[in-house]
Amino acid sequence: MSSSKEPAYNSILLKLSGEALLGDQEHGIDIEMCASLAAQIKEIHDMGVKIALVVGGGNIFRGQVQSKRFGLDRSVADYMGMLATVLNGLALQNALEKLDVQSRVMTAIEMSAVAEPYIRRRALRHLEKDRVVIFVAGTGNPYFTTDTAAALRASELKLDVILKATKVDGVYTDDPVTNKEATKFESLKFMDVLKRDLKVMDATAISMCMDNSLPIVVFNLLVEGNIKRVVLGENIGTVVK
Repeated sequence: MSSSKEPAYNSILLKLSGEALLGDQEHGIDIEMCASLAAQIKEIHDMGVKIALVVGGGNIFRGQVQSKRFGLDRSVADYMGMLATVLNGLALQNALEKLDVQSRVMTAIEMSAVAEPYIRRRALRHLEKDRVVIFVAGTGNPYFTTDTAAALRASELKLDVILKATKVDGVYTDDPVTNKEATKFESLKFMDVLKRDLKVMDATAISMCMDNSLPIVVFNLLVEGNIKRVVLGENIGTVVK
């Protein structure tokens, strides 16, 4: 997909769920899916857009769910989930570097043999050098989601927007899979998301974005090329601002 249009955003944080890396599998990491995502990220990288990624770990281990199901201590379960995000981040880095896109994995939990510790100034320097920065291990704290980590990193680095990649094409009044009467919002205000308890991101992340005037675009990742369309400002998905 070629276009001479200028990007609507100069810097983005792309929030990927762990499930985005599943592909057709029920569990784990699909290398072909990683390659597809990397190719789409390369397209916008080649346009000069500065890119940060936050990836979840639900394809490997979901802390909150496993804590309830197996009686694991919540903090222990959350740390296990954070480690799952590191696996996903390394897989994405490998896929990007196969396409000659320089990237760095930065972790909120120190593990110097596999990733750099998250240091704000170092992350800014990587972005200045046009490296894709992949943030893993959430915020480094239990009880906080990777949505909150995305809001925190995007706010700290003063990025233009969070692109929240999902399986549906925006935010609806209800679950469009189970309720065929559900209608899609073209745009929403942060306060409306909180009042209606719409499942865009968790309340902590929404509040942080609201406090920092950081817009969120919710869009369907499963349509190839949608990342680029959002970056170019095409009217797809739902904008929260």
